[in-house]
Amino acid sequence: MNQMKLRERKPALLLIDIQKGFEDEDYWGGNRNNKDAEIKSGQILNQWRALNLPVFHIRHSSQNPNSKLHASHKGFEIHDSVKPISGEPVITKNVNSAFIGTDLKEQLDEQGINTLVIVGLTTNHCVSTTTRMAGNYGYHTILISDATATFDRMGINGEKYSSEIIHLTTLANLKDEFAEILDTDQLLRNI
Repeated sequence: MNQMKLRERKPALLLIDIQKGFEDEDYWGGNRNNKDAEIKSGQILNQWRALNLPVFHIRHSSQNPNSKLHASHKGFEIHDSVKPISGEPVITKNVNSAFIGTDLKEQLDEQGINTLVIVGLTTNHCVSTTTRMAGNYGYHTILISDATATFDRMGINGEKYSSEIIHLTTLANLKDEFAEILDTDQLLRNI
């Protein structure tokens, strides 16, 4: 980051899909990495609130009635560590990108926001998709590596890929082309 403090860049914090449904590790593939991603996200959110900077809570509403993220399931609720407070927008999406089928871009543009700090779940799905679109829209995008997490994945031939490998390769794919990658400490030192 350059010498300008992040708060001077018209930033917003996007908290993506930090929902109770992700507490069921086995449902999502098991072996979740970054088990304190919600806590780190909460630390960032607290600092953001203290500086009175814009916050957007994004939650996923699965169309599958059996999903842990379906609106009828308790897993749909936002995690206690990042519960929205009065005045903080909650945007509900049905697909991986927080920009598709929502008014997120309009709200950001109305407020003159040009920098996005992204945290949430999961690294290789909704976080990656939203980060890519944010970069393509021209926002200065910062993804927080230890405030995101994912689960093990099965490959096309049935091989298992660890959550940490999935997480790190996703970050590698996003780095520089779509986003600046920082950890929580680096971000908090530069707000």
